[in-house]
Amino acid sequence: MSERLWAPWRMQYVSTANQPSEGCIFCNKPAEANDAENLIVARSELCYAILNLYPYTSGHLMVVPYRHTSDFTRLSAEESLDLFQLAQQCVSALERTYRPDGFNIGFNLGRSAGAGIEEHLHMHIVPRWYGDTNFMTTIGEVRVLPESLEQTYQRLASALQEVRADGRAPR
Repeated sequence: MSERLWAPWRMQYVSTANQPSEGCIFCNKPAEANDAENLIVARSELCYAILNLYPYTSGHLMVVPYRHTSDFTRLSAEESLDLFQLAQQCVSALERTYRPDGFNIGFNLGRSAGAGIEEHLHMHIVPRWYGDTNFMTTIGEVRVLPESLEQTYQRLASALQEVRADGRAPR
């Protein structure tokens, strides 16, 4: 008896992965003003937080400056502060919502460093749990996620509103 692993949501990625897109996705999405559909969970003055469409784990999101730049060294002091404050709020919301054991937080600067979209700087925030690397990733290059992106969006957007309403710095 053979078993099947169904992941129908991956068809969108498979069918569009090699198609060129018009403009920059990180510039286009926040300009559309449709945050729920575009999975933008929070906005600040100079940056926004968006779920990764192809997450490593549930809750994997990115903090992105609105200004189109790929040069980390060219962020203004205000952009840097805003980006890191929003990242702190995202970590607090992820802690409240998912209770991870840790995080991977960082930038992939340039294609050789693993940047999938190298023309627009973005910070990844990936919640991690002990034992979250399972055989599916190792053997089949498949990630197993326990919820849909829409469910993740609802949970994190709500948690980020709570974190921001608290008005206190993340722990």
